[in-house]
Amino acid sequence: MSERNPFGGTISHLSPSEVRQGLADGSILLVDVREPNEIQAERIPGAVSFPLSTWNPAALPDPAGKRLVFSCRSGQRSQQAAAAAQKAGLAYEEHMKGGILGWREAGFEVERG
Repeated sequence: MSERNPFGGTISHLSPSEVRQGLADGSILLVDVREPNEIQAERIPGAVSFPLSTWNPAALPDPAGKRLVFSCRSGQRSQQAAAAAQKAGLAYEEHMKGGILGWREAGFEVERG
């Protein structure tokens, strides 16, 4: 379900469970917009790093037929990323609600170091 993104455009909230399933079945490309030091501390296995601080929508990875979904720490920056992508003319509106905090809260594995 899409709704108005507080940062502009529209946003679709995916649960950590939906994202985990999409990563497992290969239907989702998860793009983590946190900073490198945050990703170094912990990351979701299979996520691609694309820091919001150095944002360049033209350099976003090609999802190659997958659904591109943004993630961050808590779900705020991922919504900003979706809004920025839409402002640049890209149709990406999905993010993982709750970010990596929600992922861990759901009991899902993270990589560290």
